[in-house]
Amino acid sequence: MQVSSQNALTQFKNKVGIRFQLYNSLFTSLPFHRIEKTGVLLSLFLIHCEEGFKKAKSPEEIIDSFLKQYTNYPEGREQLDLLFRFIQYAERQVVLFDALEDASFDAIQDLKGQGTISHLASEVVKQEKEEELAKKVDDFSVRLVLTAHPTQFYPGEVLGIINDLSKALIKSDTQNVNVYLQQLAKTPFLKKQKPTPFDEAMSLIWYLENVFYQASGKIVEQLKSQFPDLMESDNNALIHMGFWPGGDRDGNPFVRANTTLQVADQLHKAILHCYYKDIRRMKRRLTFKGVEDVITDLEKQFYGLLFEQESGIQITQSGLINTLKSIRATVVEQHNSMFVQLIDELIGKIQIFGVYFATLDIRQDSSQHKKLMTYLSEKKLGLPADYDNLADEEKIKIHENIHDIIDPSLIEDELLRDILQSMQAAKTIQERNGEQGCNRYIISHCMTAVDMMEIFGLLKMSGWKQDQLKMDIVPLFETIEDLQNSADVMEQLYTNKIYRKHLSSRADTQTIMLGFSDGTKDGGYLMGNWSIYQAKEALTAISRKYDLDVVFFDGRGGPPARGGGKTHKFYASMGDTVSNKEIQITVQGQTVSSNFGTVDSAKFNIEQLLNAGISNDVFASSKRTLSSEESDLFKTLAEISFDSYCALKNHPHFLDYLAYASPLRFYGATNIGSRPSKRNAAKLTLDSLRAVPFVGSWSQLKQNVTGYYGVGTALLAMEKAGRFDQVKALYKNSLFFRTLIENSEMSMKKCFFPLTQFQASHPKYGELWNMAYEEYLLTEKMVLKLTGNSELMANYPVESLSIQMRERIVLPLLTIQQYGLAKHQQLEGTNNNKDNELVNIYEKLIMRCTFGIINAGRNSA
Repeated sequence: MQVSSQNALTQFKNKVGIRFQLYNSLFTSLPFHRIEKTGVLLSLFLIHCEEGFKKAKSPEEIIDSFLKQYTNYPEGREQLDLLFRFIQYAERQVVLFDALEDASFDAIQDLKGQGTISHLASEVVKQEKEEELAKKVDDFSVRLVLTAHPTQFYPGEVLGIINDLSKALIKSDTQNVNVYLQQLAKTPFLKKQKPTPFDEAMSLIWYLENVFYQASGKIVEQLKSQFPDLMESDNNALIHMGFWPGGDRDGNPFVRANTTLQVADQLHKAILHCYYKDIRRMKRRLTFKGVEDVITDLEKQFYGLLFEQESGIQITQSGLINTLKSIRATVVEQHNSMFVQLIDELIGKIQIFGVYFATLDIRQDSSQHKKLMTYLSEKKLGLPADYDNLADEEKIKIHENIHDIIDPSLIEDELLRDILQSMQAAKTIQERNGEQGCNRYIISHCMTAVDMMEIFGLLKMSGWKQDQLKMDIVPLFETIEDLQNSADVMEQLYTNKIYRKHLSSRADTQTIMLGFSDGTKDGGYLMGNWSIYQAKEALTAISRKYDLDVVFFDGRGGPPARGGGKTHKFYASMGDTVSNKEIQITVQGQTVSSNFGTVDSAKFNIEQLLNAGISNDVFASSKRTLSSEESDLFKTLAEISFDSYCALKNHPHFLDYLAYASPLRFYGATNIGSRPSKRNAAKLTLDSLRAVPFVGSWSQLKQNVTGYYGVGTALLAMEKAGRFDQVKALYKNSLFFRTLIENSEMSMKKCFFPLTQFQASHPKYGELWNMAYEEYLLTEKMVLKLTGNSELMANYPVESLSIQMRERIVLPLLTIQQYGLAKHQQLEGTNNNKDNELVNIYEKLIMRCTFGIINAGRNSA
């Protein structure tokens, strides 16, 4: 272990571990009904769980014996009440732990070390790479796209308490810590109603205003102060924000065009409020002749627009920057550059956020577009009656030549009508917030060139003129098959004269989205990641062939199984064969609060991505493309892993087992997101099941198969073939492969098979449980042999300890959830009114445990 890791581990133990025990004791003294007894009993229950699982007891046996040994409650409601109080207590322990980690972030992380902007700047100066840096940042950026994927189980009120609690902990303000813990004890964690898409948008706008706005401004100001000539163009920001709530209607029937317009309006108002506050702060410092009056006039304009709703006032990005640059010139020339950094920071923020704050993406599934095509052809609205029966080439020809505008009111189906209305909404948003306010249409499950050209045609039907089509049409390739075919699809489009002309008007740039979550769900961990890597190589090559820049937009979730983990390392590992023009990723649900919840953590994690992308080109010697031999080896590993995963996935009871043994069936009732857990109401299938509940359910089983399954089998096959030394060399030389293995270790670290060991002998599902467990043991063994370590995540001692502590906090919740599932299954289907009432209670018990388990896992869904 390196010295820096030892120091970080010591800091973590002191500032998180010890303080957690100290502040946790405050819970037992809170003046609430039975809270002290609950805390004492929960401590005993935790020990009872640990001892019970060591003896291979089932959760039902553990809880029954605990209630009999430590309580005199009669069987029934009082026993269930105690379990609910355990859940409430443990949930709040998780919040305390989160707040302590957030408060200790700057002490545990090296904010000027490897991967930061400070480190990048020092390396640039040291190696005299200023020119290379300037060239790189001229058209490079990182885009973080906030999504409303339902993995955030904290209600907004609790997130606010975490924020305030963290601040009090930083100051060691015990009095306020105690007050916030009392508030926490009284604050509900359960949402009675699902949030609307607008509610989700407003929750994420809070992060834009209070975290991303501040963190991004600091990063740009820091770079500009170090390298004053960087980023002189006002049209290219180093950081971009994207936004899906209110625009993402894929599988979400509650998003409508009016929602999209409302969210865009809120984004516009929010960023103007941020600028207004900064201008008022600046006004207090810039009190100089020739400057004060200009700032006062600017302040009045904002006030009139924001608070008096004066419609005649129009604030634009270019107008704001020009005014501030004029002020800056006066300050530099006449007032000794006093407080010029305040102006520079605000200019940097305006370059990043414009007057739109975050680009609102529109997304819909290709199946919905096909339904609209069928409807239009049947109604003879812009399409021939035999459209569905035409060959792909003929369909493409039709969309090339569409010029008719279709009135959406002629479409009776509300969801289909919304497709055209959403495209019209994008036009309206651009007129108000500028082009970047809404200029991307993403096609989920894009499979063919026709899927792309249908959007091209629909945009024209909605009122866009072909030669003024200021929208990027973005395909989302997700399944293994679609990823493998993606380059052929794009070549068909690149050779289409009409579409190629459209790309010429879009700066000769094509954005392509790749779905990590569904890729892994479809192909398993290694094959999912390898297929995306191969697709990127093929798409880069075909784009370069036609003199186009390709930008990859990665749909990543929080856990390794959904493309998360050490994300920045993936980008640092890309070689010359993968386009590195931009880094674009989704930031989903709980990942927003866990990785970007404070200004310090957001700044640090954004810097890691910026450093990864910039260093790849600026320091060319640090870049390493896989050799043909390494690619062949990787391909072999992926294929063996894929076959192993498919054997599990194609087991006749695979999804039934997940629905039986995990809380999958109850995801939709958690009220954490506006979007249903399935893409349609039909029978549950792997294709219809979304990646979030799929991965999240495996994580609550503590089996996490999507993060390791097949890896051990592939490594063992290489060992038997006498090629394990080659795999070791690949691990040593390829950061990409090493990152995949390290993230797989994280998935395994969060596994706990004793929780469900009682399923091993189940007559229907025992085989599946044993398959998962045997592959886990094999993967753990082979990974440790590969890394040379004695335990998983040995290279990340702080993260490892954090996981251990969090897993111990939620062990009672895991036990209670499995107990609730067992009781629910025993009672389900009975007609007795009393039993039906108990069924409802057990459902609530299962759901409530879900909250704490997911929150404690930070990125486990």
